[in-house]
Amino acid sequence: MTSVTVRVPAKINLQLAVGPLRPDGYHGLVTVFHAVSLFDDVTVAPADTDTVTVTGEGASLVPEDADNLALRAVKALRETIATRGAAGARDAAGVSDGDVGDGGPAAAGFGGVAVTIAKQIPVAGGMAGGSADAAAALVACNELWQTALSTQELCAIGSQVGSDVAFAVIGETAVGQGRGEQLTPVHTAVQATYHWVLALADGHLSTPKVFHELDRQRHGQKVPEPALSTQLMQALHAGDPASLGQALSNDLQEPALTLFPALRKTLAAGIEAGAQGALISGSGPTCFFLAASASEATALANALSGAGVGRALATATGPAAGASVIAS
Repeated sequence: MTSVTVRVPAKINLQLAVGPLRPDGYHGLVTVFHAVSLFDDVTVAPADTDTVTVTGEGASLVPEDADNLALRAVKALRETIATRGAAGARDAAGVSDGDVGDGGPAAAGFGGVAVTIAKQIPVAGGMAGGSADAAAALVACNELWQTALSTQELCAIGSQVGSDVAFAVIGETAVGQGRGEQLTPVHTAVQATYHWVLALADGHLSTPKVFHELDRQRHGQKVPEPALSTQLMQALHAGDPASLGQALSNDLQEPALTLFPALRKTLAAGIEAGAQGALISGSGPTCFFLAASASEATALANALSGAGVGRALATATGPAAGASVIAS
C-alpha cells in the first residue's frame, strides 16, 4: 500500500457547558458534538521520517513540525503499537521487560510517514480542525500499517493527543464529558438531517484565552457542575430544527464576544435573516446558523453575504460521518 487518504469532518458544539476550573488546570465539560460536512483530507504515505505538508484554508497558520497534532497522533499510534508488540513478544518468549529493547520488535515496519493535509476546516475557528487532522492521521496510519485497531482503541489514543480527537474519529452526534474525550453517541429514533450556514470570521481566537476570559468573568461566582440540556436532547430526538435552534447554548460565547466584538453583528444578522438558531462554535470565532431546509440555508447564506459579515460563508449538513478512508 503506497498511501491512504482519509476525509474527516469539522465539528460544531450544539451545547457547551463549562464547569469550574479543576485542580489539573482543565474545566469539566458537558458538550454535544455535531459533525458537519466541511472536511479536511489527510493523506499518509511511507517516508524516511515523519513530515507534514499543509495546503488550503489557513495553511500558513498550521505548524509543520512536531507541534502539529497530526504528527503527534502518528507518534502516539506508533508508540501504542510498539508497546503492545513488545508485550506480546515478552509473553510469547517468556522473557522479562529488560530483555526487549525500546519499542520491541513491533517498531519494525511502522516507520516514518509523509502527512499531507488539504484543509477546508478553518484554523483556530472553534471547529476542531487540528483535532480532525489528528483523527484522520490515526485512521490513515491504522490502514496503512494494517494494524487493525478498533475504533474504540483509536479513540483512546486520540484522547491522549487532544480533547476533541476522539469525536472526530466517530463523527455523527455525541455527548462529550470530562475534557470532552468521554463520548456517548447520540442515537435518535428520527434520523434528521440538519442544514447549517457557517460564517468564517476574519480573524482567530485562542482557546486558552477564551477560557481565561470566562474565568475572569466568573471571578467570585459559584460555578455549578455542567449538565446536559434536557431541552436540547428532546429536540434532537424529535428531529425538529425549530426546537433545536432554541436549545443551542455555549458558555464560551460571551467570553468570545468580549474578545471579538464583531461577532455580535454576525449573530444578529443571522437571526434577522431568519435563522432557526445562531451560536458561536466552541471557543470561536466561527458562527453557525441553523436553517429549516437546504433552500433556506442557501437563502440565509446569501443574506449574510449581503450583510457583509465574516470573510467567507459555507453551507453544510449534519450529522456527518467521522474520519473515513476514501482512497488507499
